[in-house]
Amino acid sequence: MLPLPVDAHIERARSLLNDHRALVVIAAPGAGKTTRVPPALVDRGRVLLLQPRRVAARAMARRIAAERNWTIGREIGWHIRFERQFTNETRVLVVTEGILTAYVQQDPLLSDVATVVIDEFHERSVHADLGLALAKQAWLARTDLRIVVMSATLDPEPVSRFLGGCEIIEVPGSLHPLTAEYAPGESVADALGNLLPRTTGNVLCFLPGAREIQAAIAESQAIARQHDVELVPLHGSLDSAAQDAALSMNEPASAKHLGVKAGRRVIVATNIAETSLTVSGVTTVIDTGLQKVARYDEARAIDSLTTERITIDSADQRAGRAARLGPGIARRLWDPRDRLRPHREPDIHRVDLTGLLLSVLAWGSRPDSFEWFDPPSPDRIAAAMSLLQQLGAIDDRGLTDIGRQMQRLPLSPRLARVLLAAHGSFEGCAACARLSEPAAADHRLVEQNLSNAAKNVVGARYRAHVSDTELRRALLAGYPDRVAKRRDRETVTMASGHGAVIAKDSGAEGAEWMIALDVTSGRKTATTQALLRLASAIEREWLSPTRSTIEQRLNESGSVSTLEIDWYGELVLVERQRPATLDMTAAVLAAAWMERGPDKQTARLLQRLKFGGIELDVSDLVFAAAVNARRVQDIVISEDTLPWDVRKRLAAAAPGTLKVPSGRDMTINYEADGTLSVSVKLQELFGLGETPRIGPSRTPITFHLLAPNGRPVQTTQDLKSFWERTYPEVRKELRGRYPKHPWPEDPWNAPPTHRTTRRRD
Repeated sequence: MLPLPVDAHIERARSLLNDHRALVVIAAPGAGKTTRVPPALVDRGRVLLLQPRRVAARAMARRIAAERNWTIGREIGWHIRFERQFTNETRVLVVTEGILTAYVQQDPLLSDVATVVIDEFHERSVHADLGLALAKQAWLARTDLRIVVMSATLDPEPVSRFLGGCEIIEVPGSLHPLTAEYAPGESVADALGNLLPRTTGNVLCFLPGAREIQAAIAESQAIARQHDVELVPLHGSLDSAAQDAALSMNEPASAKHLGVKAGRRVIVATNIAETSLTVSGVTTVIDTGLQKVARYDEARAIDSLTTERITIDSADQRAGRAARLGPGIARRLWDPRDRLRPHREPDIHRVDLTGLLLSVLAWGSRPDSFEWFDPPSPDRIAAAMSLLQQLGAIDDRGLTDIGRQMQRLPLSPRLARVLLAAHGSFEGCAACARLSEPAAADHRLVEQNLSNAAKNVVGARYRAHVSDTELRRALLAGYPDRVAKRRDRETVTMASGHGAVIAKDSGAEGAEWMIALDVTSGRKTATTQALLRLASAIEREWLSPTRSTIEQRLNESGSVSTLEIDWYGELVLVERQRPATLDMTAAVLAAAWMERGPDKQTARLLQRLKFGGIELDVSDLVFAAAVNARRVQDIVISEDTLPWDVRKRLAAAAPGTLKVPSGRDMTINYEADGTLSVSVKLQELFGLGETPRIGPSRTPITFHLLAPNGRPVQTTQDLKSFWERTYPEVRKELRGRYPKHPWPEDPWNAPPTHRTTRRRD
């Protein structure tokens, strides 16, 4: 075997494991930790190697087999979703996704395993986090089980503490010189045009997703033909043969079998090629600096893939792929001044936890008492538990029979519930295969594996076929929180209350009620609506109300209608007219009146109460008036509607009128600033020398003295001064214009009047 840096640390690793039964290995990219450490530990028994990706699991098994001269399926093998290659003789078994979890649930002590190796733990997938936590429980229960956690960029201290303060081995890499170039805004095609003429070996391009890979390959065809290179895609949506073909250049027999050309290649990949996966012959890396990240949208209860900038540790690992064989070049298609986050965020803090919690419950623990390596937030746990309850997987006593059956199926909780409700039928398997592997070109292998699993789990309830109606009801069983109701031709309202836009080929054309089987969250702003890409029509009669309410609605006429409403989440199932009590109607009318605000008459009354220092709850007054009303317009708040004792206090502290010398009662205006005013013809005040004062604070009245035409000629709070100083001038100016009105020289002793003076002929 070719010597690798990790070889010098193998014996120390074995010794530490013999003494402490746990170890953390931090090894730089290219140090050989994945291919060398697990095979070196088989002296104690079977080694279970957990890999985060299916394509990496197969590739690592093949590489170990080649180095050790082992046979796939005998000494070395793999067990991944829908695929297994191992026997009882297998010494190193590479597993992925939830396979380790299933093993622990079937055998909590992992009785036939001597060592568990968790590789690439820095990726912090939920499966790796759960696998470490479950393996630790077996480790605590057994005295001979060993655990090794391996990574290239992980902070080892938290893992060491979690495993009882175990030892840490750090292995330096042997990377060759690496040149980092920056070309912000450059396309992959242009980057290839720049790099291919001045490099040899294969080129590894990193893009965020399958769609972007397809576009880059299409744009780069001319460059590829010019330099006689092959463009090869590599992403998780490809089938196993296509993934293996992208990695098999240095394996002639395999390449020939898969129809792969021998020659220079450009592998256009997602971050599937970032870590443990070794892509042959790479000397050059082109990195867009982008990745697709699943994030749980709590408001819409979905995981949504968003395109984000990679972290510094990811950028370093991608670049390191170019310098494993010799000097390499990494061309980064972003500005070197861009600030990247240092480390990636663990899955457990950003993705749907429903499957994770179902595994914890099936193992025999509760999420609130489980010993997590990195606990998720209580809110996230509560959301996942709520969905499990809707799916029928749990009840007040814990895991149900349905939940146990769901856990035994190699599907997410939603799809497992669909397959159970579809009785394991061909139609159910086909639907689940397409929903679980939407980008796969051929679903037949997945369908067959699901069918075999369903027959074992469903048992006597198995049916070969179900009708279209039964299948749609099964989909509802798996997506009870994704019910949507059409608002118009292009949009729906989800059961969560949020809106979504219907894709043209969603599959629910013309349906009023549907299930959103594939919905992507709005990404631009908080108000951007989600896109419903795939839906299944359902019938309203299939939905049972989640709650019922009695509501009163104000009609345009101002009257109130009372409705009993059955809801499914935030969607109205049915409304029924119901009689209402007087109090219920009064409450709605009073609320509408309060929202509208008081009219002028009521506002004046409220100002008087405030002036008089009389504290009353206005809403109580309005409700009392609304009890006898049938419309908002019928609600009247006046002095007559006040309690008798309040009216008495109000009349004394803030009277509504002032009796002037002419004998008339004039309205007192109570202003917001606490002042008082009365508008009156000056002839009606003859003989009044002292300005009246009102209220607890003896506030003087401001008089607006009016001319015969009703227009104010003077404003004063000091009548005595007015009569003495200002009245003579007013008399002089106005007596000629209004000769029919009295303008006595002595206003002190003149009779007050609001009438004109009649002349005798």
